[in-house]
Amino acid sequence: MASRKAAASGIVAPMVDIYIDGDACPVKAEVERVAARHGLTVFLVSNGGLRPSANPLFRHVTVEDGPDAADDWIAEHIGANDIAITADIPLAARCLAKGARVLGPGGKPFTPDRIGLALGMRDLQRHLREATPGGQTYNASFGSKDRSRFLGALENEIQTAKRATAR
Repeated sequence: MASRKAAASGIVAPMVDIYIDGDACPVKAEVERVAARHGLTVFLVSNGGLRPSANPLFRHVTVEDGPDAADDWIAEHIGANDIAITADIPLAARCLAKGARVLGPGGKPFTPDRIGLALGMRDLQRHLREATPGGQTYNASFGSKDRSRFLGALENEIQTAKRATAR
């Protein structure tokens, strides 16, 4: 369901949209800056509680409470060559199946040839957490190097998606 914009020639060409799985996304501000520079629409999908952006290209979508409601909305609306920003591996797999591009908040792209391994590792890690007394896990901090890596990766994904939609 990629948005459409009229080109100078009067031909309506498909454009790239960005979908953010917003409840736990640490790079919303970075996506907003890059999308504004490219004139791209961003759908920030969450269960609520996020501060709305004044940017007219940002569309805030609040879904009802429930497991995977935001994921379901994104998977239903995303189209080929759109870009999803998520750390959710099952959502990444659903978006890839629709021909979308998927980028994790740390700048790592999910790709069709690596998503199976990512899903398997996710299941293994869940099993290990369940087997560990107290279920403790390690979460590395998210810093400026991660943000920088994400910005470069997002720019690359946008350029690649624009080239693909221009064909």
